[in-house]
Parts: sequence; C-alpha cells; structure tokens
Amino acid sequence: MQLPTVNPHKQYWTVHDVILLSLIAIFFGLIYQGWNYVYYLLAATPLKPYANDLTLGVWLMAGPASALLLKKRNACLIGELLAAILEMFIFSSWGVATIISGLIQGLGSECGFALTGYHHFDNRGLFLSTITATLITFGWDLFQSGYLHYPLHMLITLLLLRFISIGIFAGITVAAIQKLLIKTKVVAA
Repeated sequence: MQLPTVNPHKQYWTVHDVILLSLIAIFFGLIYQGWNYVYYLLAATPLKPYANDLTLGVWLMAGPASALLLKKRNACLIGELLAAILEMFIFSSWGVATIISGLIQGLGSECGFALTGYHHFDNRGLFLSTITATLITFGWDLFQSGYLHYPLHMLITLLLLRFISIGIFAGITVAAIQKLLIKTKVVAA
C-alpha cells in the first residue's frame, strides 16, 4: 500500500486549491453558526459545564477536512481560520473571539499533520491531529475559559469529553466525508 505523501515540488497553491479551500470554509462556517444553537441548548441545562467540550468537535472540522482534501501544508490552519472568520461575519455571538478560537483550533489540528512531516494526510495524520487539537485547545481553555478553577476530576472528565467530541466530528466524520468525496470523484484519492 502506497502512503499519500506531499511532493515538496508541488506545495504551491493552485486556483483549484484556493477555490476548494474557500468552499470548505464557507460550508463549515455556516455549519459552525448553526452549531452555536446546539451549544446554547446544552448550556441552558445542567450539562452547562460540559457544553463546550461536548460540542467542540464540530467547530474543528474545517481544518482537518481542508488538510485531507488538499494535502498541503497549512491547509488545516488556513481552512479553520477562514471558517471562523466567516462564522464571525455572519453574526457569531462571540465576535472577534471567534477568530482567535479558529486560530487556536486550526493550529492545534495542523500540529498533528506537522508531526508526520506532512507525509500522512490519512487516518494516522487525522488521529494525531485529534490528539494535538485536544491538547492545544484544552490548554487554551485552561486560561481563557477558567478551567484552572475546576478540580482535577472535572478537568479529566472535560479533557476526555473533548477528545471524544473532536475524535467523532473532526476525526471519524471528516474521514467519512473524505471517503464520500473520493467515491463520488469530487476529489482525487
């Protein structure tokens, strides 16, 4: 089995790449805006302390989808950031903080692919992306969202919920989207 690799001579971005990245960002930016209401629904229940971690995986889908479909360095970071910018412009309740979150989330996801030397735009890279995104976004929330005030057992629970959410949405679901798009010949394998 031949592994998908990055050809260092083909790291330039084509017009096709930019259009595909833009479409991914628009698609997920709209999903992100709608997903806010799922978060609000959970936050209005006794599950409020867990709402962020239970729903976070959806907000990290644009980056890994961009990386898997484009197979280019920084596609993950740029795709996530563009989706966050679009979400903000269509009246996200978090305003400019949405862009900061998109940057942190994109960076977290990008690190997983970077750890493979950008040679695994496959399940291995996606799994590492899930781990790095979980750790980096959790580190951010320790300070930004006040997680440092939670007891250790709560932090462990939140970290596990976050990993599961990111794994299901930004991992398994993104891999399924990639397979569907390859099967329908929308993108090349």
